[in-house]
Amino acid sequence: MNNNGFEIISQETAKEIMSKPGDYVIVDVRNADEYADGHIANAVLVPLPDLEQAAKEKLPDKEQLLLVYCRSGHRSKLAAARLAELGYKNIKEFGGIIDWQWGIVK
Repeated sequence: MNNNGFEIISQETAKEIMSKPGDYVIVDVRNADEYADGHIANAVLVPLPDLEQAAKEKLPDKEQLLLVYCRSGHRSKLAAARLAELGYKNIKEFGGIIDWQWGIVK
């Protein structure tokens, strides 16, 4: 856990978590157009500019494991820090989809 209240993990670790059934949400913090162009399977769109409102609606459980990503890893770190400020307790940030090697869906 870093000083911002979230943990940075490798994409391999994120993929390993996603490969098993579990109580987690994959959080895509890019914009709707980027999401439509391709996203990680089962990811929930929570755009960074709308984070507070979208999180209330789409991420009701503040104890649930959140796996956060964006395009390059910059917005996901900002979003992860903001989610921690909002009281989310189990946040793991794994960078950008540009480095994701396991396929995307549209």
